[in-house]
Amino acid sequence: MKATVKVEQDEETGVFVASWDDPRGGGITTQADSLEQLYDAVREAIRCHFANRTAPREVSLHFERDPVLQVA
Repeated sequence: MKATVKVEQDEETGVFVASWDDPRGGGITTQADSLEQLYDAVREAIRCHFANRTAPREVSLHFERDPVLQVA
């Protein structure tokens, strides 16, 4: 099973918000200040949501807006 999590970034605060609606009911919503923190937050949210059943083996992050990496 694969889950596709929607990721948005608040333009004012820069906070990343990830959400996923479980077709069986419920879902997850989590947030973080950086992408690295968001990855950990999504893993934890998935682990908690699927505590009593088989969790997805893959989670795809769908960014509503492509992130930009500053290199200089």
